[in-house]
Amino acid sequence: MTYQEFRYDSASRHRYWARSFVGWRHMGAAEPNPAHHCLAAWQQSGVLSGLVTQNVDGLHDQAAAALSMRTSDDQPNHAQQAMSRVVALHGNLDQVTCLTCGGIEDRRALDLRLEDANPGYAEAAMVAAENVNPDGDVTLDQSWVQEFTLVGCQTCGADTLKPDVVYFGESVPEERKAAVDELVAQSSALLVVGSSMAVMSGFSIALKMHRANKPIAVVNGGPSRADAKADFRWRTRIAPALEELSRTL
Repeated sequence: MTYQEFRYDSASRHRYWARSFVGWRHMGAAEPNPAHHCLAAWQQSGVLSGLVTQNVDGLHDQAAAALSMRTSDDQPNHAQQAMSRVVALHGNLDQVTCLTCGGIEDRRALDLRLEDANPGYAEAAMVAAENVNPDGDVTLDQSWVQEFTLVGCQTCGADTLKPDVVYFGESVPEERKAAVDELVAQSSALLVVGSSMAVMSGFSIALKMHRANKPIAVVNGGPSRADAKADFRWRTRIAPALEELSRTL
């Protein structure tokens, strides 16, 4: 769905939230995998100066937070700074914003309000859902969408609530672009992990590093748009590759 459709078509928003409400049971239960934990450890050790993710699941932050809780308070300053530098380029699903008044609400708090408005709906609709995608989106028949009751913004009451993620046709916020530019300037190399780099907001990072004559490595399960700019390419499964690299660092 494009940003323009979501903002100006109430029926499209209604359909999105009906499907997302059901799929959140899958998405909200997701936990960091070995690859997330590996990258968090690299940040803590100073191997990574920062991490830019195109994912919107918040799992990199969760992995960093879990690792931080297990480590002592006297870790080096550079490690603390690196672990805090996770730039969610396309936003995060765990936060919802109102397009009318700018109000912000935690996704889990919204889910509780939706449950109150739709008792038993999620469980029944999940049985009827045709499929559940990895991002939590589900395919529902229009009859189920019509039965769903959408709640409004807690601040202004408008039905223009939107997950705080960048949609097609929407620009990446300037503060995130600035954070990426700072990392590009301060980093000596770029490691692309598990991304086709098909979207320009991500591919532009590789272009900037390439223009700065800084080395680029790509670890991905398939072709990546950054392959032509890369000095090193490794087409393989992500988690085993990162674990192997960790043993050699």
